Amino acid sequence: MIGDNIKNKIVAIICLCVVLAFILVSCTENTNNDNSNSTSTISNVVERSTATNTSKILEETTTVEKTTSVPSTENKIKIVPKKSDPNNIYDSSGFVLIDDIIPDVILDVRYATEYNFVGDVINGYEEPLAFLTYEAAEALSKAAKEFREKVYQLKIYDAYRPQVAVEHFVEWSTDLNDTRMKKDFYPNIDKSSLFGAYIAHYSGHSRGCTVDITLFDTKKQKDLDMGGTFDYFGELSHPTYTGVTTSQYNNRMLLRNVMQKYGFRPCSTEWWDFTYTNEPYPNTYFSFPVSKKSITYK
Repeated sequence: MIGDNIKNKIVAIICLCVVLAFILVSCTENTNNDNSNSTSTISNVVERSTATNTSKILEETTTVEKTTSVPSTENKIKIVPKKSDPNNIYDSSGFVLIDDIIPDVILDVRYATEYNFVGDVINGYEEPLAFLTYEAAEALSKAAKEFREKVYQLKIYDAYRPQVAVEHFVEWSTDLNDTRMKKDFYPNIDKSSLFGAYIAHYSGHSRGCTVDITLFDTKKQKDLDMGGTFDYFGELSHPTYTGVTTSQYNNRMLLRNVMQKYGFRPCSTEWWDFTYTNEPYPNTYFSFPVSKKSITYK
C-alpha cells in the first residue's frame, strides 16, 4: 500500500510539472508576440514620421529652388546720386557698381582676366567689377526689368573702362609680334589693321555710359545664342550681319530693341556694345581704377 501511495504521489508531481511547463511556454510566446507587435507598431510610427519629415524637407527644398531660380531685385540698395567733377578724371563720385542697382546681373568682366584679345589682365582692372554713371545704371536697370520679364538676365563683359586701360590697348596694338590671342579674337584680320578700325586713343567706355552685354536664358541656364562671341573682331560681330541664323539674328535684335527703348545707342560693328545717349560727362575720359576703393557711396 505504502508503495502504491508513493507511486501515485510521484505521478501527481510529474503531471503538475508538465502543466506548469505548458503554462510557462504559453506565457513566453504571448510575451514575444506582444513585443513583436509593439516593435512593429513603433517601426510603423517611425516610418510614417520619417516619410512625413522627408516629404516636408523635399517640399522645402523645392520651394527654395523655385525661389532662388527666379531673379530678384530685393537687394537693390538705395543710393543718393552724386556728381563727379568733369575736370577730375579720378573722381568716381558719380559712378555706381552695376550690381548695386541690378542685383541679379551676371558679371563676366573679361579685362580683369587673361582671357581677352590682349591675353593679359588689363591695366586699371584691379577687380572684376562693373561701374557705370548713376544715370546710365538706372536706365540699364529698366532694360534689365523688361529682360527679366522675358526670363533673361543681363550678363556684363565690360562697362566703365579706365583711360589707362585704353592706353594699354593702344600700346599692345603696336607690338605686331604679340599675337597670342589671334585665334580666338581676330583670326581673319591682320593685327596691324586693328588700330583705327577697332582700337583708338579714346573710348566711350571711359565716359562711364557704355556697356558691353549679352543675355542669359534663365530657363535653359545658358547664354542666349547671338551667333558670335564678345570682342570678336570681324564682320560676324556686326549686329545686322546676315550670315547668322534667323534665331541668332532675332536674339541680337531683341537685345538691341530693348536697349534702344531705354535710351541706349547701339554700336554698328559690335552687337554687344551700347551707349546711354544722355551722358552726364560727354567730354571726360575718367581713369580711376576698377576697384572697390573707387566706391564712394558705401
